[in-house]
Amino acid sequence: MKQIEAVFIHSPELDLGAYPVDSPFNIWRARMVSENINSKGLVDGKHHREVEPVKATRSDLEKFHSARYLDAIIEAEKGNLTPEAFSMGLGSPDCPVFIGMFDHASWACGASLTGARMILSGETQMAFNPSGGFHHAGPEKASGFCYINDLVLAAMELADGGKRVLYLDLDVHHGDGVQDAFYDRNDVLTVSLHESGKTLFPGDGFVNEIGTGRGKGYNLNIPLPVGTYDAAYEEVFRRAALPVIKKYDPDVFIMQLGMDGLTGDPLAHLNLTNNVHADTIHTIMSLDKPILATGGGGYNVENTVRGWTLAWYVLTGEEDQDLTLGLGGVMLENVDWPGGFRDRVIMTDAEKRAIVNEEIERVIEEVRMVIFPLHGLTEQGRPG
Repeated sequence: MKQIEAVFIHSPELDLGAYPVDSPFNIWRARMVSENINSKGLVDGKHHREVEPVKATRSDLEKFHSARYLDAIIEAEKGNLTPEAFSMGLGSPDCPVFIGMFDHASWACGASLTGARMILSGETQMAFNPSGGFHHAGPEKASGFCYINDLVLAAMELADGGKRVLYLDLDVHHGDGVQDAFYDRNDVLTVSLHESGKTLFPGDGFVNEIGTGRGKGYNLNIPLPVGTYDAAYEEVFRRAALPVIKKYDPDVFIMQLGMDGLTGDPLAHLNLTNNVHADTIHTIMSLDKPILATGGGGYNVENTVRGWTLAWYVLTGEEDQDLTLGLGGVMLENVDWPGGFRDRVIMTDAEKRAIVNEEIERVIEEVRMVIFPLHGLTEQGRPG
């Protein structure tokens, strides 16, 4: 088996600056994953290392965010929440003001930038920052628990380094902040699979949002119906997303691995298991390009931690060693039976499958009509 150089990015500073106790967003998920992979021997200190990030500087942050927005975050944390700051999304129910918010966001962003810079320097092929993934933040806008957009800044870092970047967002919520940042660019192709904006925040991310100018066709959205299950997800990824991904042929991938699409998540309505994340990572790894992976949403903490543990296991190439891995699933404390870190397959009744399948087919057809021709692909996914 090919030995994969992989780094898990975490430090004690990322455990500070917790959101208020009534917020669904839990920053300690990353620490729990770190503890888990260390206790299970999934960090060997040589090929699979845990490294500490470098905190993002003010100069780093201002490559995307405005100075007045960053100042507003700092002042709000001091208790000075102005009407202008409120209009920027600060102090809202999903972006509360709390002590340590600016520092935590700077460290989380720094962790993603650390991974991007290690990939650029050739120090690693795979980097995972479970504390990152803040895909909703805009240049002057906090939204959806996101204050600083580490993903945009990491993609900019890689693109500025001369790399063609493919951003793949698996979070259940549409990655609107990343989409908007690169909407008129063709050096960063954004692909987002998410629950439809008809039923979930932020209310956008439809197939007809394809980019503008030179970026036309370089923004691909795949909105999913309520109740989407593993096989339907895998079908739409294989037939609608993968042909475009292969045709674009990026130099590097950024993968946002939000786990809020898993069944039982309190903030969404899909019916997935972590097998879709693992299998999607496997597919992307088969393209033999470096990957920067981040965390994201995931509000059932136990399921999220298990999903990210599995993601690390796959990214390191270790899952390939165990041919017994397959259907099944375990609690974090026990990985001795065939499911490994994978969830049990969820059975969906025929009536619900039929409803989902009909909508999935419609989305596939729309993507193939709207996006494929812009990449020289036929509606069957082959070069035209």
